[in-house]
Amino acid sequence: MNSTSLNRRPGGVTLVAVLAWISGALDIVGGVLLLFMQNDKDMQAAFGGSAGLLTTAIVGILFGVIVVAVANGLLRGRNIARLIVTVVQVLSITAGIFTSIAAPTLISTELVGVIIAVIVLILLWTRSASAYFQP
Repeated sequence: MNSTSLNRRPGGVTLVAVLAWISGALDIVGGVLLLFMQNDKDMQAAFGGSAGLLTTAIVGILFGVIVVAVANGLLRGRNIARLIVTVVQVLSITAGIFTSIAAPTLISTELVGVIIAVIVLILLWTRSASAYFQP
């Protein structure tokens, strides 16, 4: 990607990347906070013991780091980052629909998640976004 292409990053791509970056950062912060709660008996019980709490914390941090890396890839016009986000959003839509059918009481929150995932997909696959992600 040359500097001229970087100057023409579509606003939708920037929005998706910034939201992903924030999400990843929150995952990292949440994981770190869980690490500091290792000695809290109530927290341990909520996660099935200290091993469950530690595992959840580490997975949260790792997931956050991956999300931040993918967000940075979106900002740099890396097509692999767009493909990763696309796969995750399609899985999110699928899970949202499945959850809505399995637990109808959650349909309103799942519907919001599905709508957001669809918007993300639209923003990443517009004509201008596709041009931005071309090598």
